[in-house]
Amino acid sequence: MTNKSHLSVLCIFSFLSAQVGFAANRADNTIILDDNGIKNLRIESVEVEEQVFETTLFAIGRIEQIPENHSVLSTRIAGRVVELEAFEGDTVKKGQVLAKVESRQLGNPPPTVTLTAPQDGLVISSHVQLGQPVEPEAEMMDISDRSQMWAVAQIPEKEASQIGIGTKARIHVQALGDETIMATLTRFGVDADRQAGTIEGIFQVANPDGKLRPGMRAEFSIIIATRGDILAVPEDSIQGDPSQRVVFVRDFDLANGFVRVPVVVGEQNDESVEILSGLFPGDEVVTRGSYLLSFTGGGSSMSLKEALDAAHGHEHNEDGSEMTDEQREANRKAKLAAQGMLPEPEAKTNMPLLIYAAVMTCLFLVVLQRLLAKRHTRKGEENA
Repeated sequence: MTNKSHLSVLCIFSFLSAQVGFAANRADNTIILDDNGIKNLRIESVEVEEQVFETTLFAIGRIEQIPENHSVLSTRIAGRVVELEAFEGDTVKKGQVLAKVESRQLGNPPPTVTLTAPQDGLVISSHVQLGQPVEPEAEMMDISDRSQMWAVAQIPEKEASQIGIGTKARIHVQALGDETIMATLTRFGVDADRQAGTIEGIFQVANPDGKLRPGMRAEFSIIIATRGDILAVPEDSIQGDPSQRVVFVRDFDLANGFVRVPVVVGEQNDESVEILSGLFPGDEVVTRGSYLLSFTGGGSSMSLKEALDAAHGHEHNEDGSEMTDEQREANRKAKLAAQGMLPEPEAKTNMPLLIYAAVMTCLFLVVLQRLLAKRHTRKGEENA
């Protein structure tokens, strides 16, 4: 047998041994909640299933506007602003009238120039007010089309070789809460950051509702590999310290019962954790509320035995195991005796102790007889 085979056998033996030990301590690993406990902990669970597991690379970065989507409003003539139709924060359409400038040329009235929006977008800054003099070289307004944005990731140089144009990433922006944005790498930055040891990876993202703004912090989970048929659970379901990982699984018998199950974990990404052993497809693991379950002993006074008795309609042992016929009979007699319907069970006779007591009694009698005989002889001699 090869070393690899020996290792496989040892792993299987260790896993089976752990499961046997766990089954023996089911009462210690089971938490039973009442309905209020379920509501207070806001318990949610998912069914474990095999899935495509993604290996990801973590990076941080920022949201930036696309340079080509920025434009400036200006005038071709010197004059003053006589009409102003848009202000900072307004959304405008291409061709929409934004301002009118009255020329300094003579005339009655003087000639005016109408200025329109060069593109759709948001007026991000305005540098003019009504009646203000303007010159051709001055920028009157800045307009930015933010329907598409750049999410720029700072990718460590040593990891860059694993990423190419077209690589996908999940992007989490703190300002958007739990929302996840899927995006594709479109280009790399032209320079590297020597001090940080990173290069820029630029992902283009849609921004139809305008929630993304330049400067927002972004976290990237860049997908660099995938594997199929992997048993995995949401990362929120994993509890315990790194050396003793556990999950809470809904008990197959008890609706409000949760069993603490030790697991061996593998790779982890931003959403899920690979499970190497401890769970099977179809197990229902707790996600929301799993952390709080680690610190509770249960939401009711009902023990595992009481819960199983109620669920199955017959008695169980304190550890939750099924009673044997002998245990049921002994339990029945004990209950009858407690109610005075049967005599108390007699204590079993200890035969070795009885034999020892009989021998010691005989020896005592023999010694006593000899002492009495000697005493009687001595008295007879004294009388003679």
